[in-house]
Amino acid sequence: MNLIKTFQKYMRQEWLLLILLGVLLLVAMGFEPNFLKAKSQLKLSENIWELAILCLPMTLIIITGGIDLSIGSTMALATVAFGMGFEANWPLWACALAALLASLAAGAVNGALIAGIKVHPLIVTLATLAAYRGIAEGLSKGFSVSPLPESFQALSGSFLGAPIAAWIFIVLAIVFYLFLAHTPWGRFCHAIGHNEQVCRFSGAPTSKIIFSLYVVSAGLAGIAALLYSARRNTANPEAGYNMELDVITAVVIGGTSIYGGRGTIYGTLIGIVLIHEMREFFNWRWSSDELNLIVVGSLLIGSVLFYQLMAPKGKETK
Repeated sequence: MNLIKTFQKYMRQEWLLLILLGVLLLVAMGFEPNFLKAKSQLKLSENIWELAILCLPMTLIIITGGIDLSIGSTMALATVAFGMGFEANWPLWACALAALLASLAAGAVNGALIAGIKVHPLIVTLATLAAYRGIAEGLSKGFSVSPLPESFQALSGSFLGAPIAAWIFIVLAIVFYLFLAHTPWGRFCHAIGHNEQVCRFSGAPTSKIIFSLYVVSAGLAGIAALLYSARRNTANPEAGYNMELDVITAVVIGGTSIYGGRGTIYGTLIGIVLIHEMREFFNWRWSSDELNLIVVGSLLIGSVLFYQLMAPKGKETK
């Protein structure tokens, strides 16, 4: 019993993730040394930035005890809005604005239903997952718009040796870290996750916070949609398909409690890197999507079990 208490005191999920990441990189170094070369890692990083950006608001949402299953569909909606503007010969800035406005409107609908009418976020975002994807497919009739102008594709280029998307993510990650760790609203996010009703009675603007988080989540889905379109050189209604699953997996593996009340941005960053490196290494070594799914699923289950073990008695569930 004392051993378990000591383990609970000193071992955090983030530390365990760093150990797993280190083991993975050592295995990769032994079997595929080329995988860890800077040139290879830079090329492979092209696949991570939209996912990483979406993980930031998802961390805050899950900390509050919520969830957003509609982010992938919101990406599709924003992508289609951009493509329709482009086909109508709008200026690129107007196309991008249309994409962002479409995504923000989608987030406002989610936020109004969840924070205003108090419908459970799982029900709301499950419904809008289907609705937004259906709207995107209906407006586009299933057709993608391509090619896109070279000036827009420049968004997928690099700056100071790193992808532009990486710089966008770094800035956003710093902002989200400071918000969560050093602002009253960030502390309220944890309080809402522990007990929303008590937090509301204490005078915290819980409805405003929850509404804002879903709007921000959708807005970043719009930014991710623009990055995706620039990288793929197409405005495709299939953008973001199943993206929500990878995002939630990375956030939960990163130590954010599915019960709410606990989570960190740096834990999410570790989760993103671990999932990314594992997927890319398995594809590099074995080209096996099935193995990827098995390992990711095992990590997700293991992270939940780890939280249950580490949680103080009586705190395993909300």
